[in-house]
Amino acid sequence: MNRRRLVVVGADGAGMSAAHQALRVSRSRGVDLEVIVFEKTGHTSYSACGIPYWMAGDVESADALVARTAGEHRSMGVDLRMHHEVMALDLASGKVEVRDLEESRTCTVGFDDLMLATGAEPVLPDWARGVPGALPVKTLDDGYAWRTLLENKPTSALVVGGGFIGVETAETFARLGVATTLVTRGEEPMSSSFDPHMAALVRKGLEQAGVEVVTGVEVNALGSLGPSPAGAGAANGTRDDATQPGVRVACAGGAEYEAEVVALGIGVRPRVRLAMEAGLPIGRHGGLVPDEQQRVQDGVWAAGDCCEVYNRTLRSHWFVPLGTHANKAGRVAGTVIGGGTASFPGIVGTAITRAGRAEVARTGVLRKWLPQMGLNEDDVAVVTVDSTTASGYMPEADPITVCVVGEKGIGRLLSCQIVGGRGAGKRIDTAATAMWAGLRVDEVAMLDLAYAPPFSPVWDPVQIACRKLADRL
Repeated sequence: MNRRRLVVVGADGAGMSAAHQALRVSRSRGVDLEVIVFEKTGHTSYSACGIPYWMAGDVESADALVARTAGEHRSMGVDLRMHHEVMALDLASGKVEVRDLEESRTCTVGFDDLMLATGAEPVLPDWARGVPGALPVKTLDDGYAWRTLLENKPTSALVVGGGFIGVETAETFARLGVATTLVTRGEEPMSSSFDPHMAALVRKGLEQAGVEVVTGVEVNALGSLGPSPAGAGAANGTRDDATQPGVRVACAGGAEYEAEVVALGIGVRPRVRLAMEAGLPIGRHGGLVPDEQQRVQDGVWAAGDCCEVYNRTLRSHWFVPLGTHANKAGRVAGTVIGGGTASFPGIVGTAITRAGRAEVARTGVLRKWLPQMGLNEDDVAVVTVDSTTASGYMPEADPITVCVVGEKGIGRLLSCQIVGGRGAGKRIDTAATAMWAGLRVDEVAMLDLAYAPPFSPVWDPVQIACRKLADRL
């Protein structure tokens, strides 16, 4: 029996899901498959989404964020090589050039199948590079650096960027008692994921948590003020070791903000340098665009944050870097590489987070995306309702606002956005499932959902919104 070799580039969610699934399926089919995984860093299979909560102290250590250690991967049959950077791909000859970063030597490794799981990289403008106290929140190494900075008890922090990571990081700082300012160029925080009136509720949640929110402003400079004089701050109990840098942030329009630490949450982009240099095609959002089996070309596969994913509502590919998609797509790739049958059916754009005490969730499209679908405002109806997460007479009842958009004529649910208190956010799964299954708005309104006063009003808020939307449609 001829042995085949799969080389995987990247050892996080997509890469390791593919590696293990390929081994499982190939073994079940009697195929002899060798799997070699190259990882540039010293970390594997960890939850980047948990880093802000580790920073806040909700998670005791980085180990708790690691789903499977390098040793566990190896014990399951994967040849995992940490601190190995793939420098180049030769697709014609089926070889990769690999640099052993610890031994400072380079070798060439052949493959029959190649899996690209290179992930995404944080957007770091030139003005943000090399300034002490200014860091992204992306990797475990970033998390370790932030834990060290926060141990020095900074009294002020600035967050640049109003997306999911920016909002989560601002909330983290505020919970730690750090005076926090969030600056975003959008008209509201999370304006790239929510319609304006719902994004305004996100801002309200941050402000109620103690975060100062500055909107419509773009940062264009970042400078260090240098360490404080020895003993500065000792009188008010902040610090006395002078190790914490100060940072001045200059924003468009001449405004300046000073903070001891700056979190860079400007966004991420697909890490595709290797793929581009090898001549692989890149999509309009900057990522690889695999088919339903995660195949980029014969013998080459890709999954995770280096890829765009198919949005079932938009009917086009979109860049949505989330661990849920990475693990599912990696499993699909591994199944097919191992000789099985699988496909990744796409997404509907579901996401959730927290802004202070406000739970924030969304699925579907924004109204500003309608032209991409061949629609305009006259083709849709919009309903926003205010309700409570439990029956109004119950002590558990918190406010909840639900906004739904539907397409006239066919009654299709196009989007749902939710901002509310405890128990609000995960209601988005009702709308996401309905959109996935192609249910009409009136059908969502009649779903048999669970009811008891501590958990929901008689009419669930999502169903109230869909009932009213059905009337308009």
